[in-house]
Amino acid sequence: MLRIGIIILFLVSFSFRAFSQDPQFSQFYSNYLYLAPSFAGLTDKNRIAFNYRNQWPEIKHGYQTYSVSFDKFVEKFSSGIGVLAYQDVAGSGRMRTTSLGIQYSFDFKITETWSVRPGLHFNYTERGIDFERLVWADQFNASGSSVVIAPQTNEIKTLDEVGDIDFSTSLLTYSGKFWLGTSVDHLLRPNQSLYLYEGDEENQAKVPLKYAVFGGVKFVRPEKLLRPVPTSIQLAFMYKQQAQFRQLDLGVYWFHSPVVFGLWYRGIPLYKEVFNRDAFTLLVGIKTGDINIGYSYDFTISRLITNTGGSHEVSVSYVFKTRPIKHKVRMVPCPDF
Repeated sequence: MLRIGIIILFLVSFSFRAFSQDPQFSQFYSNYLYLAPSFAGLTDKNRIAFNYRNQWPEIKHGYQTYSVSFDKFVEKFSSGIGVLAYQDVAGSGRMRTTSLGIQYSFDFKITETWSVRPGLHFNYTERGIDFERLVWADQFNASGSSVVIAPQTNEIKTLDEVGDIDFSTSLLTYSGKFWLGTSVDHLLRPNQSLYLYEGDEENQAKVPLKYAVFGGVKFVRPEKLLRPVPTSIQLAFMYKQQAQFRQLDLGVYWFHSPVVFGLWYRGIPLYKEVFNRDAFTLLVGIKTGDINIGYSYDFTISRLITNTGGSHEVSVSYVFKTRPIKHKVRMVPCPDF
């Protein structure tokens, strides 16, 4: 019983320490609108995508993250529009972050082989918690070898939920073989303090800016008479930073229609601070003409290796046409998972 109480306290304190960190996806290229608004409409079809992540399933009340998005290309204005919604739930208090936003991107050529695509994202984000499910230190009462949990606490009750508007921007440049992009999130620094009551300016909890740089290169082995299906290899990276937290992802994909295999390493080599190495991610996907389905598993390699159960992630996307377009859309050579 004492062990259970310690675990509960750990999860509660962890949830509050992680208060301002964004949800994590390993298949960030399958969740393209979450990665950067520059990807909105970057196709000649309409796209619907769904992503689900179950992080640390061996820990009770671990992270559960869902996202759904829709985007399309508007040929008349060389633009893309998109809608993105996601929710992240974690901890014994079921702390949740819910976001709903719209995106816009504009595509223009700078040379015959290179294009540039700026993007904008406006969204409303809400943070909430079920205070009655939390267990605090003053509720524990040791009695011999057992622990009794009192029904009441002296802790000040939080707000049930708080919301604010936010804004993000990105820039993507690409050719038929290379891509490089950057994004900046939380430019309006929304306040998500659950203790911020009317007239109270001391309990601010501003979400810190998040910076990301991503890119890669694609190599294609062309078709031959005895090998009618081309094979491609993609090398990719992403570096992001939010407050004092830094993360580097390095990955490789192998594609031979209709199967994709991927391997990612998450961590910063030679970086001596905490969480400098986190996980290896193995990915397998199926790509058809209209539907992509991917599954990935994170093998934890940090000090939490024996306690978390890794992370499972599933992605599904569907593309469809409503009317033919007159000009061919240049595709970004980045992965789909």
